[in-house]
Amino acid sequence: MKLQSLFDMQKSLDTYIQTEKNISHDVFLEKGLALLVELAELANETRCFKFWSSKGPSEKEVILEEYVDSIHFLLSLGIEKELDGLQNWPLHFEDESLTLLFIHTQASINQFLQNPTMANYEEVWRRYGAVASNLGFTHEQIIKAYLDKNEKNYERQRSGY
Repeated sequence: MKLQSLFDMQKSLDTYIQTEKNISHDVFLEKGLALLVELAELANETRCFKFWSSKGPSEKEVILEEYVDSIHFLLSLGIEKELDGLQNWPLHFEDESLTLLFIHTQASINQFLQNPTMANYEEVWRRYGAVASNLGFTHEQIIKAYLDKNEKNYERQRSGY
């Protein structure tokens, strides 16, 4: 999947938010924590770790929206560290349970936050790709959901969110 158009859209949204909110300090760690929170929210919607419950996962649309919330912050973190030259989604297929994928994705995010190199950034993308694959999401579904959520984020900002 080509990423440049998503980086461009995210850069515009970030600029809009930071201008409207008069943000001038480094927000890298805040965005990093936001990514970790979004990953946890995604895991919660899948319910993959809730062995004690017989309730199934949320609807696929809800899970996809949570997934693209993470993608917004993942793109934004790359922009913060000038890693937005990443052209394609790095491929990485894991034959792991969804629970292990979440644990490994969290670890890769933490590694990136501590050492924001291109190699660590690509690893986070690979992990997110493995999560998408496990959840059955196509690149087309992810892009459409990202576009929809991007517009929703603008609307939220315009309405005083």
